[in-house]
Amino acid sequence: MAERVEPVRGEDGDGGSVAAPERRRARLPGWASVLLNVVVAIAVVAVVQALWVKVYSVPSGSMEQTLEVGDRMLVNRTAYPDGMAEDQDVVVFNANEDWAQPLPPEGPVENAVRTFGDITGIGRSHDQALVKRVLGTEGQTVECCTSEGRVTVDGEPLEEPYLHNDLPFAPGRLDCESDVMSARCFGPVTVPEDSMLVLGDHRSNSADSVIGCRGLPAEQAEGCARFVAREDVVGEVFVTIWPPSNWGGQ
Repeated sequence: MAERVEPVRGEDGDGGSVAAPERRRARLPGWASVLLNVVVAIAVVAVVQALWVKVYSVPSGSMEQTLEVGDRMLVNRTAYPDGMAEDQDVVVFNANEDWAQPLPPEGPVENAVRTFGDITGIGRSHDQALVKRVLGTEGQTVECCTSEGRVTVDGEPLEEPYLHNDLPFAPGRLDCESDVMSARCFGPVTVPEDSMLVLGDHRSNSADSVIGCRGLPAEQAEGCARFVAREDVVGEVFVTIWPPSNWGGQ
């Protein structure tokens, strides 16, 4: 004979099951909840900037009018899986000892801000990032100028619609054959392995790869150029996001 199970009765004597007491979730204090959200947001932004897209500010006028001083630009960190950019791409790179400029003295607050940037990729850091246009990659020979004053890569003149305020050049009077050589002239410069030659679009205001070569006769120009190493390239500039008047792709 099956055992009879008596129903559990409540305080009023009615049969029925007794519900288990509801557990209350522990809630964080308001300040802790805000702090947690901030930490999560910073972590997400840091990961995105470290792996995919990073925001940079244009530091100088060397890329005018493609990029204006203070423009905020997005850099695609995945554009170059092997680290080597393509000709005429606009890239951001970290300055090595050949490119770096002395930083102003840092107080404790500025050092803390830059250290935070080193760790998270947000805001200023101790790295010096520069932006320029790639005009030559490993093995290519870059030179200026043709009789019309154009840059050549492996002997082929470039079309450069982005140029702004180029250096003076007057065929027959101030060119690469005149007694006083045009400052536009340089090279030929052959780009070494794992390297890139970069120039600014505002060519008369750009401390670029050939700033030490311009106006020098070929016999004096050996070793005058500086290059961007493959491992120093951050990525390709693909859009300007601020100010709104300068929105657009590169």
